[in-house]
Amino acid sequence: MINIHAKKHDNFSVEFKFGFEGNHEEVGRHEFVVNSWIFVPNSLDINPQTYGKDQFYRDIKSNVRLITPVYLLRELAEPASLPFVTLRGALERLAIQPSAVNQENYESQIKLFVAIFKSALRNHSIHITKSESANEIGYLTDDFVASVRAIEGEYRRLYQTINVPTVEQRLRNYYLFGDEIMSHIVDVQSIRVVKHIDSFGDKSLAPIREKLVGLLRSEKSYKLSQGYELLEPEDAVGNRALVFRYGLLKKYVESELYIKLNKKRDGFAVEQVYYSLAAGLAMIFATAVAWFAQLKYGNITGPLFVVLVVSYMLKDRIKDLMRYYFAHRLGNKYFDNKAEVRIHDKSVGVIKEGVDFISEHKTPKEVMELRGRSSLVEAENKIFEEKILLYRKRVVIDNEQLSAASVYTVNGINEILRFHMHRFTQKMDNPEVPVDTLGSDGNLTTVKVQKIYYINIVMQLTDGSDVSLRRFRVVMTRDGILGIEKMK
Repeated sequence: MINIHAKKHDNFSVEFKFGFEGNHEEVGRHEFVVNSWIFVPNSLDINPQTYGKDQFYRDIKSNVRLITPVYLLRELAEPASLPFVTLRGALERLAIQPSAVNQENYESQIKLFVAIFKSALRNHSIHITKSESANEIGYLTDDFVASVRAIEGEYRRLYQTINVPTVEQRLRNYYLFGDEIMSHIVDVQSIRVVKHIDSFGDKSLAPIREKLVGLLRSEKSYKLSQGYELLEPEDAVGNRALVFRYGLLKKYVESELYIKLNKKRDGFAVEQVYYSLAAGLAMIFATAVAWFAQLKYGNITGPLFVVLVVSYMLKDRIKDLMRYYFAHRLGNKYFDNKAEVRIHDKSVGVIKEGVDFISEHKTPKEVMELRGRSSLVEAENKIFEEKILLYRKRVVIDNEQLSAASVYTVNGINEILRFHMHRFTQKMDNPEVPVDTLGSDGNLTTVKVQKIYYINIVMQLTDGSDVSLRRFRVVMTRDGILGIEKMK
């Protein structure tokens, strides 16, 4: 199964989060394919001459990570839950024998536990905000507060396990990093629920709201007791440093799930073989012409000289044409880049990607139908054709290797793909244009109107025999992205 979520990341980039979920009980390799057709208005001057492959790959940033193991918040609150059992075991082994292997496992389990807690708490708070029943909000929030207190209490008690002479302060700091970011996560998600209760407008929820406020106050007191920094409304410099610190802590925790990819060119060896064939065919042609010319004209004659010069001129053209032909065939079968997905030095899959400009008649009919041009756009397209970029991605996951990479059940990988679109704005008109109109008082007035552009993206998601299409529309001005709309 392929899940996809799209959002505006900042003024000049959009973010697509793909979830490639296999079946951990399935044997063998599981293949996913994502083809994305990007329709660009001709007026933006994005074409093969102005926007090459290298520029496209500079404009995208991809992070690949394991899907966080899924736990219910109340399930995680049990001291006998697998995350707590695994974490407790890692702490005890470190305290007894702080070897390099035990240190690495200890740090890894802290990061995984906090990541699981973050995911479980976020999912629970989102579930509360989707509720439209005061009764549901009440007992779900009760569960939220009780579970948070139980989880944090157990986590903080476990610190005693490593607060021993055999464990140096540097290692104990890792545990405190987890404690600090957990407290911050509780603040963020508690405030989300408080906002929902306030917007709900039901006075019967006042006692529940007070429980959340009490949780927030106790977190603030705990931070003060531990010497953790607090957000202060009047301290701009300190707040800036605090946000930076939270960013580092978040990346530190999530680093256990992120997968490093070393990209390299795909099909390089085959490409060289094809190019060698092209050179060989061109040389066969030139040699054959020279041989026949010698038979006809003899040695060192004027006609022979002319024939040899022309044959070598044609040889170079034939070589380039054959290289183009082979490269075209190669591009259809191979990708531009490939990267091995490795976890703890074990290969669990491979990711390949390729991008090319293609013509409309090579775009599948169902994709063009979903693109859904209006009559006006269709009429303009007869004169100024939309440019179409096809970005191909192939993801292969080895289910057995993925399952063996962790003590937890891992359903697959997530890819967070950011597409930076600043280059698309370079040929846009001013972000606002003046339009004269007749006012209600009978006088002329000038209204400033946004000049917008649409970038349509149609994605084909293939998981085995399951094929689905999605369409997104990026709304832009020269000042940046206004938003991204899901059309289907």
